[in-house]
Amino acid sequence: MNAKITLVVALFVNPDRHAEFESFEARAAEIMSRFGGKIERRIGFANRDDASVPDEVHVVTFPDLESYNRYRESPGIQALASQRAIAIRKTIVWRGVELPALPAS
Repeated sequence: MNAKITLVVALFVNPDRHAEFESFEARAAEIMSRFGGKIERRIGFANRDDASVPDEVHVVTFPDLESYNRYRESPGIQALASQRAIAIRKTIVWRGVELPALPAS
């Protein structure tokens, strides 16, 4: 069964590399869209002094695991590997399952 996948991605940007990160992120999102992927939400954190706190957390979706794997293996995203290495010091990815919203109280 091909089911939509949801990823929660914590991104830790290298110090003084935020411009490179923004450039990488824009290019990666464009490539991602070719495979049906989308950054649904971006959440930033202001605490730049705490190395344990990510700079951004993304909620990313793909139509199915095959689409995500094709994105990861694509020549376009592979070509960005060096730019990614310059911009990002650490990435943590969790694959989750979307749950129904809770009713408002």
